[in-house]
Parts: sequence; C-alpha cells; structure tokens
Amino acid sequence: MLIRSLLASCLVLSALPAAATPPDQIFRAELLPGWREGGRHIAALRLRLAPEWKTYWRSPGEAGIPPEFDWSGSENVARVHMHWPVPSVFNLNGMQTIGYRDELVLPFEIETRDPTRPVHLKARVDLGVCRDICVPAEFELQAELPPAGAPDSVISTAMRSRPESGREAGVGRIACRVEPINDGLRLTAELDLPAMGASEVVVLEPGTSAIWTSEAVTSRQGARLTAVSDLVGPDGAPFALDRSALTVTVLGDRRAVEIRGCPAP
Repeated sequence: MLIRSLLASCLVLSALPAAATPPDQIFRAELLPGWREGGRHIAALRLRLAPEWKTYWRSPGEAGIPPEFDWSGSENVARVHMHWPVPSVFNLNGMQTIGYRDELVLPFEIETRDPTRPVHLKARVDLGVCRDICVPAEFELQAELPPAGAPDSVISTAMRSRPESGREAGVGRIACRVEPINDGLRLTAELDLPAMGASEVVVLEPGTSAIWTSEAVTSRQGARLTAVSDLVGPDGAPFALDRSALTVTVLGDRRAVEIRGCPAP
C-alpha cells in the first residue's frame, strides 16, 4: 500500500500568515482496504487531522474547497460510489462552510468489472485542509485489494453515520420550483419534514460541479421547510435543470436527511 502526500500552494483566507507546518503534521491519509461483497468492494479513506484543522464535505459551502477524486489510474474498477458521513456546519467571519474536524472516515464502494480478480486501486485525491488558512492538498492512494478481505468495524460505523433517507426521516411532500434570473435560475425547495433541531441548514446540489450554487436561505412554518438558492451556470444565463439529478440535504443539530431528486409542484 502506498500513500503519497504533496502540499500545493496556500490560499490565505485571513490576515494571519501561513505557518510553515509540514504536511504530515497537518493530516495523515490512510487507505482502509475493506472487504468484497459479491461484485462490490467496500473500502475507505481515513484522514486524521491535527487539532483545530478541518476538511470539507462534497458541497463545502461558498468559502470551502470541494474534494475531487480521480480513479482513472485504477484497474478492475467500473464505478466508485462515495458514502459521505453526516458533516458539521462551521461559521467563521460571516462565512458558512461544511465539513469534518479531527477525523474523516470516508467509505467508498467499488463496482468491480470482474469480482474474481483483485482491484488495483490508484487514485489521485485533491482536497482542502483548513484552520486559520486553507491549504489545498494533493495525494495518491495506491493499493492491491484482493477479492477476500474482512469486514472492518471502522468502515461499518462510518457507513451507518450517513444521512437518513427521506422515508427514514419522515419526509412527506417535496417539490421544487424553478424560475429564471438574469444569470441563471432560482431554485425553491419545499419539504414537509418534522423539525430536525433548533438549527437547520439546507444544501441544494444540482448534480454537476459546473453550476455554482449560493448558500440556501431557509425558513420554516410548522412542518413545512423552505429553502431558496440561486444557481449560476458557466454561461451566466438561464439553463435546463435536470430535476432527477438534484440532491436536497437537511443538516440538523444531530441528524441529517438526504433526498435524491426533486419534482415540480
């Protein structure tokens, strides 16, 4: 198993100078090799972060660095599906970001081309690690994953910490209204959902990184939760939106719910 870590240039988000901290004192990356279930192999990336440092969720907020994974150097890999644990919401200097502090165990499910053969995993990972400053980081994961393996309780625990489905959380009706604005679309999502705590953050994801999404403005009237975000495409004009690709995530104080797809009212 090989893990290489390279630190890229710094993006300073505050007036404080970047500390000359070696990469291995900011975070350590580890591949948990996992096990095989039929044609699927379950593994995980484990990041251990230095005190007060954090990394980002798949939708990191307006000031965050979105993580990117390139699996193209792998063999016997048809598709990779990430299982993101429930993240935390951070507020600093009026900016909201979403991610993980201290440690992240990120399970991923590999769909193999041939379940009888090993998986040669070679992945490039680009992500951000932040404290007073944000540092873009790049590293490689490389390993041979045999068709055997044994279940790993660390991975299993992380799998169980995923957001609830709409059915599990008691979501009733969900609908999304779309209207054009000068540089894109305004998306309004309405959910019939019991309150998930005193604080609720809604994240609307259009299903492609080419579309910029503003922080959602949320309101609640009883069991009805409403969230509004502006979506701006690469051309800065209204565009066709694939409703089936939308993901609506509600992050509560201790719970979260994730809903795929959002039909018209």
